[in-house]
Amino acid sequence: MAVRETAAMIAAMEPALQPGEYVFATFADPQAASAFAAFASGSFREAEGVSLILPTDRAQGLACSPPMRCITLTVHSALDGVGLTAAVSGALARHDIAANMVAAYHHDHVFVPTADAEAALAVLQALQRDGRSGGEL
Repeated sequence: MAVRETAAMIAAMEPALQPGEYVFATFADPQAASAFAAFASGSFREAEGVSLILPTDRAQGLACSPPMRCITLTVHSALDGVGLTAAVSGALARHDIAANMVAAYHHDHVFVPTADAEAALAVLQALQRDGRSGGEL
């Protein structure tokens, strides 16, 4: 069952750093994007083209972001739950860590610059501990 209440989502989020590195790649031509779609962890169609989240080894030569790591928030958060994204991105912002949030059906995922991945994980683990102890979020 999906968790909807803010404090409960934070207390149960269990952040987990995923293996590997990812990039956000962009394709003006949807046909070009389709050749990489099978390797994508996520996609989004924008007015400017299609964005794909790809493993770095599948994105050689593409227009893409710097390498990122993925932290999965393993709580099954409700898509209509309020506050998890704000709490996570806010906590990371207070530590000057960029956060690119992606909500999927079962979990939320945070893509952070590779160099900041371990620090970001520690920040989110502290946020979870504070949420469990009833501390200030």
